[in-house]
Amino acid sequence: MFKRILLAYDGSESGRRALLECGEVASLTKADIKLLAVTPSMPPVYVGEGFVPTDSLDAEKERYREVLEDGIAQLAARGSICQGQLSFGEPVDEIARVAREWGADLIVMGHRRASSWAERWWRGSLSRSLVEIAPCSVLIAVITTAAPTGR
Repeated sequence: MFKRILLAYDGSESGRRALLECGEVASLTKADIKLLAVTPSMPPVYVGEGFVPTDSLDAEKERYREVLEDGIAQLAARGSICQGQLSFGEPVDEIARVAREWGADLIVMGHRRASSWAERWWRGSLSRSLVEIAPCSVLIAVITTAAPTGR
């Protein structure tokens, strides 16, 4: 069964749902958990003669570090011990890379359903992209924001 579960966590409502489901699965299977927070890479912003402001990147890294620590504390409060890892880059690529390097059997992540076709088209899907390149099974905890349309 699952011995190593990688939880991709961003602190969102769907991420917190994934955290709860990951804790339950890990408890049932006695699996190790690695909590991964990925600071998304941002295109460089050049001002003047090639100056790249780093304050916003540093602030984002600190925010994700806090998200990571909060997730670890939430799991610990539910009796699950995990290791944490902060990564930087494109979330889909980083999640797949860490899962492959750590030897994960399962990736758990949250997903918020789009409320309209325009939002689905514009936003894209991190979870759908991850399923295409994941080196293992993927569990997606879904948060519904609107009533199902029957499709």
